[in-house]
Parts: sequence; structure tokens; C-alpha cells
Amino acid sequence: MSQGNIRVLIADNHPIVLAGLAMIIEYEPGIEMVAQANNGIEAVQLFRQLQPDVTLMDLRMPEMNGVDAIITIRQEFPNACIIVLTIYDGDEDIYRGLQAGARGYLLKDAPTDELLLAIRKVYAGNKYVPAEVGEKLAERFSNPQLSKREQEVLRLVASGKNNLEIATALGITEGTVKFHINNLLSKLKVSDRTTAAILALKRGIANL
Repeated sequence: MSQGNIRVLIADNHPIVLAGLAMIIEYEPGIEMVAQANNGIEAVQLFRQLQPDVTLMDLRMPEMNGVDAIITIRQEFPNACIIVLTIYDGDEDIYRGLQAGARGYLLKDAPTDELLLAIRKVYAGNKYVPAEVGEKLAERFSNPQLSKREQEVLRLVASGKNNLEIATALGITEGTVKFHINNLLSKLKVSDRTTAAILALKRGIANL
């Protein structure tokens, strides 16, 4: 371990991604990788043990997802510097990651130089949100917001459940389910539940 290096923890459940990121960081002067986590629970445990300077966090991982891991870490370590590094660019994904306390949001197809710049910027106390990510976030705020219950209904629609199954899962009546579906179709500006489900998946409101 070299004194003065930026110490990085990587959390991602894809071995090829972990190996690639480890190689990028290994060959960059002034930055070193201190540990790798394969899921959100490991990420939280390793953060507690090592308290790295910067953490690269994937969003979709087993055991505990990236958003929950960020929230857990930030509750214990309010100054934690975390960058979401993901393939998901839906506006709801971006919103949830940044709302949880991430200081940066990068897509995995970002150039190596941009990743290293983001690590240094966030380590220095700045936020790093590329323009295309910022545009998606702005879209999210310009769209009518779904209530928590509407989001729950939409996730169940996207998973293929019918109105009766949704009503049973949420402990509400079928009439209430229909009311929520009509509302969310109107807010999403779509005419049917199939299109709503596709949009929910694209935006990151629901995932398979």
C-alpha cells in the first residue's frame, strides 16, 4: 500500500467487470484498489472494515442492491464517497442512486479517463454527474411523479400480475387497483398496461 493513494473499494457481482476495473486502477498512479465485493452486504461489511476513500457501487447485485448498500453505508459513515457505476441509465435508477447519497453516477461504457477523473473529483469532495446523466435526471423531475402505491402497482404490472393478483399482493380491492392503474397510465401518457410495463422497465421504476 502506497502512502497517499486514493483507496478504492469496488462492488460488482460480475467477475469480468471486477477484473477490468481492478486492472484500470492498478495501473493508475495515485489510486489503488483495497477490496472487491460481490454483493451489497459484502460491500457494507468491507466498507466498515476498510473505510475506503472512494467506493464504486453497482446498482443491481444479489443479497442487497446498490441503493440499499449506499443508504446503509451513509447512515454509518455520512461522509462516504460513493460513485454508482452501472449499465442502468433509467431516470428512476439515477434518481434513487443519487438520493441514497452517491456523489457520482457513471455508466459502465464511460471512457477509462472519465472513470479516473470521477474518482479524483469525488475524492476531492465534489460531485460527478456527466451531462447525459444530468439530462435523464432532469427528465425525471419534469415528468408527473408516481405515488409510492402507484409505483408498487406498476412493478407488479411489469411482473405480469393481473388485477386480482395485484389486489391480493397489496391487500387492496380490485377497484382500487383499477383506480391506480388508470392514474399511472395517465401520468405515464400511455394507453395500455403493456406499454406502461415496458416504460417502467426502461426508466428503472421496475426491474425483472
